Amino acid sequence: MEIRTIHANGVEFAYLAMGEGPLALCLHGFPDTAHTWRHLMPALAERGYRAVAPFMRGYAPTEVPADGAYEDAALVADVRALYEELGGDESAVVVGHDWGAFPVYQTAGRFRRAVTLAVPPPGALATAFLDYEQLKRSFYIFLFQTAVAETAAATPGFIEGLWRDWSPGYDAAEDLEFVRRSIGEPANLSAAIGYYRAMLGTTPSSGRYPAVEPEPGPVLYLHGAQDGCLGPELAKDAAGHLPPGSRTELVAGAGHFLHLERPAEVNRLILDWLGPAS
Repeated sequence: MEIRTIHANGVEFAYLAMGEGPLALCLHGFPDTAHTWRHLMPALAERGYRAVAPFMRGYAPTEVPADGAYEDAALVADVRALYEELGGDESAVVVGHDWGAFPVYQTAGRFRRAVTLAVPPPGALATAFLDYEQLKRSFYIFLFQTAVAETAAATPGFIEGLWRDWSPGYDAAEDLEFVRRSIGEPANLSAAIGYYRAMLGTTPSSGRYPAVEPEPGPVLYLHGAQDGCLGPELAKDAAGHLPPGSRTELVAGAGHFLHLERPAEVNRLILDWLGPAS
């Protein structure tokens, strides 16, 4: 895989690319990088897709956006712009994990097929934070609203602890090195935390991205049965909040980073859903 750059939605995005054919856009989450797709991208390329995994806005080597916007609408605008700039058409597909899943729910209808992992549709999340056990898992979201967020997140062991809790038993050493390179600098770490501040309204909307009509479409939703970030019970309600034709799967023996923990199984589920490039 090679790193390339492209200008989209006012941001200079860096991305990994592999293969030739219809676009397969792969979107990562927190605290992660485009390298999270290192098992899926070769499989997509072999299937005849052009797999593209951008580093999300603020995650180096993508630039920190000058507008400082991290609200959902900015992420959706990024996906739409990347689709256009990368030559997406009716054959394009999209896969999103964690934060990368949010814009997929809003743009799935633009793609021939769509997949989300580890974050259920917004409707299924609506009551999640009313559950005591889930509140404990989500402590970091509330921590990230405070003035000590950057200091806490930069403390040795904090990011490592999230990976350990979210995907118990998984050796994340390689991933953590990629994360260090991507959000190890203060500006990048603040950007990554900025997604959460925008999520709860601690940072006001930039006003640059007015609401646009969602483009919903069928989604394959995958969730790890041992997910320590968002409990697997949330996946039980996911189907009822997805468009007709969608499907959900609980992946046994996997946590939050299920595509890294069980790559063969997750690749199979994704490729079966996407079908051959066309």
